[in-house]
Amino acid sequence: MGTTASQLSKDLLSEYQELTFLTKQEILLAHTRFTELVAKEERSSLSLRIPMEKILTMPELKSNPFRKRICYVFSTSERKDGSLTFEDFLDLLSAFSDSATLEIKSHYAFRIFDFDDDGTLDCGDLENLVNCLTGETDDTRLTPDEMRQLINNILEESDIDKDGTVNLSEFQHVISRSPDFVSSFKIVL
Repeated sequence: MGTTASQLSKDLLSEYQELTFLTKQEILLAHTRFTELVAKEERSSLSLRIPMEKILTMPELKSNPFRKRICYVFSTSERKDGSLTFEDFLDLLSAFSDSATLEIKSHYAFRIFDFDDDGTLDCGDLENLVNCLTGETDDTRLTPDEMRQLINNILEESDIDKDGTVNLSEFQHVISRSPDFVSSFKIVL
């Protein structure tokens, strides 16, 4: 733990704490876990970018059905490859922390579920969302009729302006009525 603390200056640690919903201990643990994914000779740089494939080996993400979308949403890579810097990783953990607000959590959940990144959840996004949740095997996949009915039900419940899509404010309205959302939208190291 001593090497982790010395790699993050007190000023930087304080700045990360101010900019996230994480405690100093959580930031230090995040730094340790992040650097464990990197070869020892590359660990000195905070601007280091870890490929998504390595991030996805973390047990906390390995079984999450949205793991790749999570990496894409939090990645600041210009190549849009899902790779993460330490600061991207902190942003991810902050949004998924117990201390993050409902507004922050719902904003990021919306972005994760917006598979085509167009700012709305349309039928294609909802189908991808359902497939992620149910699995995409023949045993768990919904029939086309079941999928159509489920998407219609989701839109009926969520699409307040009846434009055939769910926008961020409509999504946040639905989430605000879901008491389990805040406690279930989390990743703990």
